[in-house]
Amino acid sequence: MGDMNKYKRFLKMPLSQLSVICLTTVILTACGGSSTNVADIADSVTPPPVVITAEREGQSVARMWNEVLLLAIRNDFARPTIHARNLFHVSSAMFDAWSVYKPQTKGFLVGNQVGGFSCPSANIELPEDILPEQEQAISFAAYRIIQQRFIFSPGSVEIMAAADALMQNLGYNLDDESLDYSQGSAVALGNYIANCYIEFGNQDGANEPKFYANTSYQPINPPLVLSSSDAGNPTIVDLDRWQPLSIEGFIDQAGNPIDEAPTFLSPEWGQVVPFALSENDKTVFARDGFDYQVYHDPGMPPLINSELSDEYKWGFSLVSIWSSHLDQNDSVMWDISPKSIGNIAEFPSSFTEFSEFYQQLEGGDTSMGYALNPITNEPYAEQIVPRGDYTRVLAEFWADGPDSETPPGHWFVILNSVSDHELLVKRWAGEGDVLGPLEWDIKSYFAMGGTMHDAAVSAWGIKGRYDYIRPISAIRAMADLGQSSDPALPSYHINGLPLVENYIELVTEADPLAARNPQHIGKIKLYAWKGPDYINDPLVDQAKVGWILAEQWWPYQRPSFVTPPFAGYVSGHSTYSRAAADLLTSMTGTAYFPGGMSEFEVNANDFLVFEKGPSVNMTLQWATYQDASDQCSLSRIWGGIHPPADDLPGRVIGAKIAADSFDFVQSFFQ
Repeated sequence: MGDMNKYKRFLKMPLSQLSVICLTTVILTACGGSSTNVADIADSVTPPPVVITAEREGQSVARMWNEVLLLAIRNDFARPTIHARNLFHVSSAMFDAWSVYKPQTKGFLVGNQVGGFSCPSANIELPEDILPEQEQAISFAAYRIIQQRFIFSPGSVEIMAAADALMQNLGYNLDDESLDYSQGSAVALGNYIANCYIEFGNQDGANEPKFYANTSYQPINPPLVLSSSDAGNPTIVDLDRWQPLSIEGFIDQAGNPIDEAPTFLSPEWGQVVPFALSENDKTVFARDGFDYQVYHDPGMPPLINSELSDEYKWGFSLVSIWSSHLDQNDSVMWDISPKSIGNIAEFPSSFTEFSEFYQQLEGGDTSMGYALNPITNEPYAEQIVPRGDYTRVLAEFWADGPDSETPPGHWFVILNSVSDHELLVKRWAGEGDVLGPLEWDIKSYFAMGGTMHDAAVSAWGIKGRYDYIRPISAIRAMADLGQSSDPALPSYHINGLPLVENYIELVTEADPLAARNPQHIGKIKLYAWKGPDYINDPLVDQAKVGWILAEQWWPYQRPSFVTPPFAGYVSGHSTYSRAAADLLTSMTGTAYFPGGMSEFEVNANDFLVFEKGPSVNMTLQWATYQDASDQCSLSRIWGGIHPPADDLPGRVIGAKIAADSFDFVQSFFQ
């Protein structure tokens, strides 16, 4: 039995030790020595010490660097396109650094030509113990890109302090900037890979050297001035096109004060080199002397004077009606568990069918819920809460406001929570061997980063090409025109707001809105969230819902932000979320979160930022990744940011992006 154990140890030894043993045996035999048992020699050889690494201590350096990157995004300006690209480049650089030591895989940029840019690679002799080298190369690649990308961030000091601290905790020399890795230096390899991505980023169409500035786009509408004393939209030129907002004391979605009215973020982003998007997906549209590149073109949205004029007016009026759901005292109670919400069978195929999918008056969609949790085989427990609490929580949870990672980063947070779940078995696509923490993170970040980047390239290419109006501009502009329902009633205009009893009506002589202001008689009024003028202290006050002049309608957002500074069509949240949800389904091999449900706890009067609330404790719950994505999409309508026309095309495009991205990723692993 003792000899058998010796032979087992012999068979498990690394090649370097076996070479020493075999050489020793040959020498002893050649010199006339006794025929020493090979297993006895194996028993006497001392194995080299095992290098302690993060992975061997149950951690992943890729995860550590992803957390630093997410912290950096939270401390930068709110730029979802740019941060989708940052997430992609850092994740892909880490993948390239990892794959150099894995001959069965190929890198994305290293050793390839991407978008006309080449990053040559040199063969290196692989060390016997590759893990310490991988971790070092990964760390230097991530560190150098973060160092370069966030140098001008408002939180650059905090960002670099976190990055430096991680490097020091890992025991690495920050000052080693060598690039020649031909002799096998992992530090030089990481630096070289980072340098390739930095140079690639300087010519990939993002215009990074000029701080991502637009090169051609100009808005057709003058800014809409938003303040307590301004009403309506008197200066708008085109009710189909995006309009900048002029807000005194503007604060971007990351909480950074901005001195001037923000310009359109990334209208030319369709020009950026994508990940898996193909030339077959691309259409080029010329406007104002610029060629807008569009991937997965959804076609023209509803326009005010088109054959889809009714759909235009229906969609924006729905946004104002859903604004009436933002009051905890509206007496409507909903079951917000997966028993009642989620499990959408199919989406409508045309704008004319949207009214069958979205519940205009009640809110929500045609989701059916689930009879059973397929993992536990038990029914989902009901969770009854006020609709006005649920809708406000959704609007803020998915808004990705201050201290947020922006929408693409939010899905990395969700990915990390899935990876941490005790019930997740880390088999790629649900098949094959169980992966260690580093390999799982490297592959999943690479896939998610590329997918989020393609979602940005596609969605913002569409935004730039169609330049579509937002609800704050459309609702106020139509209100200025009047009502479009009945030519026999006052204030009729074919392009006005449609009247909906109890939600969109005319101000009459007896109306409280006209009691002290008879000039309001004949104007349009909305039963909606009353807006920030009714909130002095968001820790104490609630605006609630009531009748307001339509010309004074506000989205459910901070008054210093109001609406993101770019066109609405298509919704970035919908595109990012559906792409991420479908990718998670493919990566894990199941549509369901581990255990059949994911949850987020919300405490009463300790969650909302825009106003006090919610009035009750609740738990946001999702059975599947797609359910979470669909909830995110609806939240943007309740938040007053998008009409339905922006939403569903984004979901459809996101699904296409995820499928192509996952197929593309698979080619690197096989």
